[in-house]
Amino acid sequence: MVTPRSELTRSLLAVLGRIPGLRPATPATTHVGSRVPWNLDTMAVGIDDELIEIRAVALALPLPPILREAEAALKAALRETPWKDARLRLVVTDIDATALTSSRSRE
Repeated sequence: MVTPRSELTRSLLAVLGRIPGLRPATPATTHVGSRVPWNLDTMAVGIDDELIEIRAVALALPLPPILREAEAALKAALRETPWKDARLRLVVTDIDATALTSSRSRE
């Protein structure tokens, strides 16, 4: 069943997917997790009337410019929705090992 919240979740995940250096924070997957009939990425997004929380894993460093880019893009996606006045919280739950060993840096 498609609801306004599920549509918003998909939209926010699509925006997050276009931000280099971040991915949704999802539970560890196993062969059982691969059989779940829904997108596990949706578990990284929490939506209520006053707060939208998106949990992410950092794939690159430094974090401040990546998070600024994500915040701007996500707020733009919220602009024409009933959640336009909700607070947006980005929570980095983990840093992928590749972020620490990558020679690529963002400025």
